[in-house]
Amino acid sequence: MPLSEREQRLLEEMERNLYQGEADVVNTLGARKAPNYRAIALGVILAVVGIATMLVGVYQDVTVIGIVGFAVLFSGVMVAVATPGRATTKTAAQAPSTRNATSSSSVMDRLNERWERRQRGETP
Repeated sequence: MPLSEREQRLLEEMERNLYQGEADVVNTLGARKAPNYRAIALGVILAVVGIATMLVGVYQDVTVIGIVGFAVLFSGVMVAVATPGRATTKTAAQAPSTRNATSSSSVMDRLNERWERRQRGETP
């Protein structure tokens, strides 16, 4: 069953708005952060200490020392990988405006409001 002209226009408008919204999300999420070299260095040091502790545990045949070494190794890797870096100037400038826009209402709430306005015949 074909769509009426009004339905086709609404569908095209919704697609355009969806693509614009996706571009905004990609720009926001795609922002890079400068690496936190201090956290990376600390993580590498912890990982090396963890490997050494594991090897000592294996050499002395003491399971507890090996488990502690593995835990230190794992936490070192997590510190090096999971610690967020400092925001670059581009990201820092964009972040407040994005937060203010999304904090007042969610994307779905805004889309629902726009849909209801269109149904009532109001212009955006």
